[in-house]
Amino acid sequence: MPKLDIQHIRAGYGDLKVLFDVSLHVDEGEIVSLVGSNGAGKTTLLRIISGFEPVTSGSMRFGDRDLISCQPYERAALGISHIPQGRGTLTKFTVQENLIMGAYEKKAREHLKDRLDEAFAMFPKLRERRKQIAGSLSGGEQQMLAIARALMMNPKLIIMDEPSLGLAPIIVEEVFEIIRTVASNHSIAILIVEQNLVQALSVAHRGYVLENGRIAMEGKAQDLLHDPDINAKYLGI
Repeated sequence: MPKLDIQHIRAGYGDLKVLFDVSLHVDEGEIVSLVGSNGAGKTTLLRIISGFEPVTSGSMRFGDRDLISCQPYERAALGISHIPQGRGTLTKFTVQENLIMGAYEKKAREHLKDRLDEAFAMFPKLRERRKQIAGSLSGGEQQMLAIARALMMNPKLIIMDEPSLGLAPIIVEEVFEIIRTVASNHSIAILIVEQNLVQALSVAHRGYVLENGRIAMEGKAQDLLHDPDINAKYLGI
């Protein structure tokens, strides 16, 4: 059974239709990338998964639970962590305070010290900067903090919106290597929305291409990465 299973989702904002019959799934321990140009509906789909936007029709399940009927806080309690575009760092708080606020669910609070130790073991830079104001971190460090904060909830699924946004190429490589390690070592399902097609598909097991609110292509990430139509349309090759 897929960890996340979305079938025939339609959604929009009033009279503006954004998603048309979108279906995708993400399995445990799998990285799936959803790529496409600006305005394709990628961020809208992530907000729907987290419960921040309604759907017009379709179904969405997380394990054996119907997500459509769940409020955002219930989805978080089920194990869905959302890293928004821009990372969502609480810039006026310290690194450690950001991590603590990531463990807001009761079970996570009960194991707070262990979760902090695990976060600092995975991200030694954050341990060094644990008392530093998060807004003073570099973009790459803030992205690491966002991932570490998401892990504080011991999630089963992490959804990430444009994790490479605003980062230098060498830092992008480091962030995507962290994403690969998280999925592999923790058996966490990860859904990435990205415009950086090469990086997104290089790290993923499978991918979907979203165009004008519709799934235009899907398949193994490496097959999509080397597809001539995708290369011509998105990479100019």
